[in-house]
Amino acid sequence: MASHQIEALTQALARLPGLGPRSARRAVLHLMKKREAALVPLLAALQAVEETLSTCSVCGNVDTSDPCAICRDPRRDERMLCVVEEVADLWALDRARLFPGRYHVLGGRLSALEGVRPEDLSIDKLMARVGDGAVDELVLAMNATLEGQTTAHYLAERLETFPIRITQLAHGLPVGGELDYLDEGTLAQALRARRPVS
Repeated sequence: MASHQIEALTQALARLPGLGPRSARRAVLHLMKKREAALVPLLAALQAVEETLSTCSVCGNVDTSDPCAICRDPRRDERMLCVVEEVADLWALDRARLFPGRYHVLGGRLSALEGVRPEDLSIDKLMARVGDGAVDELVLAMNATLEGQTTAHYLAERLETFPIRITQLAHGLPVGGELDYLDEGTLAQALRARRPVS
């Protein structure tokens, strides 16, 4: 049996996404076994982040500075703005290094079932950013869920009075995907978005 402190650490790790009780136990055992090489640097990194963690007042990203590194980067095209649901979506898109502009995190998506209304999201802040006239194109990068598409539609309606180009991420067949393994919704979207062969 582990001590109360070790059990508390295991339970804390088990609450993290992607880690269950077994994975958490393995992680704790590894940290204890490799104390100097793994545990001490992890504790130092957690302490440093805990002391400096903040939410960007411009875009809603989570970083150790405000404004975040993306908003401060002069190489970013400030005329292009990509709207995402959550910080994880921003990080996933930015990791690909394909979008040269800046981001805006809504902090969720509209959902009648979960009681998430427009005023619960960072939509007014988005409107203010677009209203400043510094944005030429706005990319709606919502998840391909019913709630994500509802949010994208709502935003497109709210933004239609602004003289900007509004685009949306394409949906359909994934690269390397086999038709036999795809769900009907993905196939339907791929058929609706078909284009001429060049």
